[in-house]
Amino acid sequence: MHTRRTLRRSRIAAGVLAAAALLVAGCSDGGSTNTASTNTASTTTAQAALAPLPQATPSALASYYGQKPVWRSCGVPGFQCATLKAPLDYAHPESGQVRLAVARKKATGPGKPLGSLLVNPGGPGGSAVGYLQEYAGIGYPAQVRARYDMVAVDPRGVARSEPVECLEGRQMDAYTQTDVTPDDQEETDELVAAYKKFAEGCGARSAKLLRHVSTVEAARDMDIVRAALGDRKLTYVGASYGTYLGATYAGLYPDRVGRLVLDGAMDPSLPARRMNLDQTAGFETAFQSFAKDCVKHADCPLGGPRTTPQQVGDHLKAFFRKLDAHPIPAGDADGRKLGEALATTGVIAAMYDEAAWEQLREALTSAMKQNDGAGLLSLSDSYYERDSGGRYANLMFANAAVNCLDLPPAFDSPQQVEKALPAFEKASPVFGVGLAWSSLNCAYWPVRATGEPHRIKAAGAAPIVVVGTTRDPATPYRWAQSLTRQLSSARLLTYVGDGHTAYGRGSTCIDSAINTYLLHGTPPPAGKRCS
Repeated sequence: MHTRRTLRRSRIAAGVLAAAALLVAGCSDGGSTNTASTNTASTTTAQAALAPLPQATPSALASYYGQKPVWRSCGVPGFQCATLKAPLDYAHPESGQVRLAVARKKATGPGKPLGSLLVNPGGPGGSAVGYLQEYAGIGYPAQVRARYDMVAVDPRGVARSEPVECLEGRQMDAYTQTDVTPDDQEETDELVAAYKKFAEGCGARSAKLLRHVSTVEAARDMDIVRAALGDRKLTYVGASYGTYLGATYAGLYPDRVGRLVLDGAMDPSLPARRMNLDQTAGFETAFQSFAKDCVKHADCPLGGPRTTPQQVGDHLKAFFRKLDAHPIPAGDADGRKLGEALATTGVIAAMYDEAAWEQLREALTSAMKQNDGAGLLSLSDSYYERDSGGRYANLMFANAAVNCLDLPPAFDSPQQVEKALPAFEKASPVFGVGLAWSSLNCAYWPVRATGEPHRIKAAGAAPIVVVGTTRDPATPYRWAQSLTRQLSSARLLTYVGDGHTAYGRGSTCIDSAINTYLLHGTPPPAGKRCS
C-alpha cells in the first residue's frame, strides 16, 4: 500500500509487532467463522455473502448525501482539498459525526471528462490523500489523468480524517523493538505486556472512534463522497487493503459500481489465522525470490553462487539470533540499536518490491560485515513511517484499529500461538515464528470485533477487474483467484512476477489492460496473463 514505488506496503502487511494487525487482515473482513478457534479457512459455501444496502438513501442520511465540497488550496501545487462529514455511527446517525479529508486534482484534458477516479493505496492506515499528492495525481498514466479528476479520501481514523492515536514516539520506539520471537516465559510476558500497553493507549486516546473504524463504515463513507462529487457511479482503483475496501463497496452498492480495479486482492472469506498463515507463506515465497537473486551478486552477504535459498535463509536466521542476543549500533540520534525485531521489519519491508533488493543487500552487508545497523534501521523506519524526529504517522495505529474491529483475533492466548508455531514455521522457516507471535495483538484489543469472514458477491455490478501477482508477498495470488470467484462480475488479470501489486510497476501489458478498462470500460479478456 504505499505511495511510492519502493517499499510499497500492503499494510496488510507484515512484520513485527504491528504486523500482527496487518496480518490479521491488512484488510479485514466479516463473516461467520470464529477465527480465534479456527486454524483453517472457513468454507465459502457455508458463509453468507455481504448483503447490499437498500438503493434508496435513508432520510436520516439525506443531509450527508446532500453535501457539496468546498474546495480550497492544499498547499500542494495542482491539488485542492475539502472536508466532508459522515455519521460516526450509521445505526445512529444523530449520535455524532466524523470529518473526512478529501483531495483532488482536476482532469488535465484533452478528451471528454469521465468524472472522478478515487484511489486508495491500502493499509489499512495508508493515507489516500498522501498517495494522491505524492504519486497517483502526478504518476498515473497521463491519458488517465487527462480524463479523470483524481480524488482521494483518507478513511475514517486515518491520517487527516480524525486519526486514531495510541502511543507517543518514545513509547512506539519501545513497542517496535519488543522481541516477537520469545525464548522463554519472561520474554512471552514482555510481549503480551507490549500488546496490552498498545491496546490500552488506543483505548485511552481514541475511545469513541475505535468502535467505528470498520471497513464497512469506510465503504459507506465512500458512497457519501461519491454523491458529493456528483458521480452517479464509483470509479475506483484500490491496492492491497484498498481491494477489500473496494470490494466491500461493491457488495454494499452493486448498482453504483462503475469501473473498479482491485490490485493485490484480499480474500474476505478467510478468518484471521488463515489469512496470517497465507501471508506468512507469501513472504517466504518473496524471500526465496530474493535469495535466488542475492547470491547472483558479488555483494550478497548471505552466500555465493552455489548457496541454496534454504542456506540463505539459515544464514539470515543466524544473523537474527545474533542480534537478539547482541543488538548492534545504528547511528541513531535517539540511541536505538538494531535488534532482531527492527532488523526483521527492515528485511520484510524490502520484500514488497524487488526494486528494494539492492538496498537490502547493502543494508545487510553493512550490518553483517561492518557492525553498522543504520541501513536496516532506515528500512524499518520507512515501514513504520517514523520520521527523523522520532514521530510516527498514525499508520500502525489505524492499521490495528481497523483490523481488530474487522475480524475476531487470530489467537486468544500465547498458548494458542505456541500450538500453531509448527504450521507457521512450515509456511516460512525465516519469518514464521515472528509472524505467528505478531498475530496475537488483537487478543488484547479494548473493543470487540464487529466483523467476521464473509463472501462478497456484488450481484448485478458492472464488470470489476481483480489483479493478482503470482509471487506477491503480502496478498498471495490465491486471494485474487478467490475474490474473482466470489464477485459475480469479476475478471482476473494476472501478473507473473514479483512484488506487491502490479499496476504502474513496469509491466506495459498490465498497465495497458487497466488503462483500457478505465478509459473505455472494456475489461481484459478472461484468463489474461502478463509478465
